[in-house]
Amino acid sequence: MASWRERASQQAQDDLDGLMNESFPFARRMLAAHGEFYPYAVGVSQSGEVRMFAADPGSGEHPESDDVLRGLVDGLRSERDVLRAVAVASDVRVADSDAIHLELEHREGIAISVLLRYQRVNGNGDVEYGALTAGPGEAQIWS
Repeated sequence: MASWRERASQQAQDDLDGLMNESFPFARRMLAAHGEFYPYAVGVSQSGEVRMFAADPGSGEHPESDDVLRGLVDGLRSERDVLRAVAVASDVRVADSDAIHLELEHREGIAISVLLRYQRVNGNGDVEYGALTAGPGEAQIWS
């Protein structure tokens, strides 16, 4: 099976690599400071500008993460003509651990799902990270 890199332009590869490099450090800072984070997104505009996105579903001070995710996806879809790539980050529970879930998507038709598993190692907010795992994602913005 061909790698996504074999069918992606150099710009798409650079955009998606850059989004990972922007997205994961922010999630790590939020985990260290707060022990969790609400979903957020990072996008690359047609001109190459990197922007962060948040969503407020209007359901109070502690909204459900699924509502925030829906708001992010709806907002990114409405801006897809001025964006060329996005990453949507969320704090999830997988079978045996917590994880940072990053859904990367490029307007060229590439969608990748990346997990960075983590565990809290003490009560001081210290977090230990596992290896990155990646697989095919589902297009939501340019579907």
